[in-house]
Amino acid sequence: MGDPCVLELSEVLDLKAAGPLHAQILGLRGAPLTIDASKVQRLGGLCLQVLLAAEATWRSDDQELTLAQPSPEFDAGWTLFSAPSLQRVANP
Repeated sequence: MGDPCVLELSEVLDLKAAGPLHAQILGLRGAPLTIDASKVQRLGGLCLQVLLAAEATWRSDDQELTLAQPSPEFDAGWTLFSAPSLQRVANP
């Protein structure tokens, strides 16, 4: 298994960001992926669904998907939605 690709999330993950985020993630399918959430200031429900679907896809593909350096705002949004935790790493 090679080094993971790193996807840096944008500051605002709202309705407008969901489509491009989905496309970015699908373009990285087939390899380990680290999602850098350090710059996120706002997490919307549709982007959260995209991230949860990505985790399920990576799991079904037997690939590792991890979350790195989530911002406090990302964590707060994730908690607000009562979403299950993604596997986390300290540094990508």
